[in-house]
Amino acid sequence: MAKSLKDLTVQEVLALAIQSEEEDGRIYADLAERIAAQFPDTGKTLQAMHDEENGHRHRLIELYQHRFGEHIPLIRRQDVKGFITRKPLWVNSILTITMIRREVETMEAEARTFYLAAITQTSDAAVRQLLGDLAAEETKHYSLAESMDEEQKTSGARDEEDKAERRRFVLQVVQPGLAGLMDGSVSTLAPVFAAAFATHQSKDAFLVGMAASIGAGISMGFAEAMSDDGVLSGRGHPWVRGLVCGLMTTAGGIGHTLPFLIGSFFYAMSLAVGIVAVELGVIAWIRHRYMDTALLAAAFQVIVGGVLVFIVGILIGSA
Repeated sequence: MAKSLKDLTVQEVLALAIQSEEEDGRIYADLAERIAAQFPDTGKTLQAMHDEENGHRHRLIELYQHRFGEHIPLIRRQDVKGFITRKPLWVNSILTITMIRREVETMEAEARTFYLAAITQTSDAAVRQLLGDLAAEETKHYSLAESMDEEQKTSGARDEEDKAERRRFVLQVVQPGLAGLMDGSVSTLAPVFAAAFATHQSKDAFLVGMAASIGAGISMGFAEAMSDDGVLSGRGHPWVRGLVCGLMTTAGGIGHTLPFLIGSFFYAMSLAVGIVAVELGVIAWIRHRYMDTALLAAAFQVIVGGVLVFIVGILIGSA
């Protein structure tokens, strides 16, 4: 059973503070290591914060040893009700630079709140003084994290980091996702509408569409994952890209397949055509938004390709 903070002894409060400072310091070090190459200014700030958290830990350990000896019981955040928590390491590894800045602010605000609450747990003057000093220093850290954006904007580093973050997002998410969406939306048009016009049965078109969408998703996912390991291109982990590409391919095909769940062939076909138009419009907008393609040019290229495939499906199905 987790304890409440007010139920902890002074010894337990100090042990918890030591464990918390160690965990926060490691998180800052891990984040700094991960982003140092792409975002050096933010990486330096995070490393400096790690060094200070390490200093806090040493001061807490010295006081603990003086009061309670060498053995420090293992008390973790999850052992205390309502205590501050941290994101798992696998979540920190996928945070964007903007999300990292917000996470640092949250961590420092939560640490400050803990120290202010912990002060009330003891009447020991030395312990109260150290906890108060640490609360004040966490407040400075919070102000540093809060001003991180402003300082980087002034120096121009923020603009560079934002550009690098956008490039990373485009390479690792937008490009494989767009490739999948285009393939799923366009390549499945022909078999879906060919089956629809050949049988005039919504169920047949639905089954063909689902098979084509899922099959294309699996194929595109593996093709993307095996095309580039991401080491030199900076396109990220291949299996993450493959997953994004495969899911978007399947989604692109299923979008205009689902209307054929409607029993009425006429209404199902009408809705499917409308969804195709929306899908092509979304693809054109994504190309314009992230690939720096003129909106009219992107719309023309996507719509022409989609219409040609659509016509092929109708002609084959009507033959």
